Amino acid sequence: MGARIDWEKGGHAEVVSVSNDAIVLVSTIPSPPGSRIDGAVAGVAGGRVRVKVHSSKKQPDGSFVIEGRPLDLGRALREALAGSPSNGGD
Repeated sequence: MGARIDWEKGGHAEVVSVSNDAIVLVSTIPSPPGSRIDGAVAGVAGGRVRVKVHSSKKQPDGSFVIEGRPLDLGRALREALAGSPSNGGD
């Protein structure tokens, strides 16, 4: 998986995939469709992430797969979240 995001409202997530208009995360907390969730990227100074949630599905292990659209995500931060410049594509 990719980078870790620590949510402002508690819990955290790991990035599964990210592109210009889509992000998939595995989160310890849910966020309902239509909501926006904000967090800080661990280990990236000033790395803030906002996601407009499209779906949040509970998994058998108790985690949640959150799919959404990243808001205001610059290229450098998108690449840091993906773990490499080629993950997720453009």
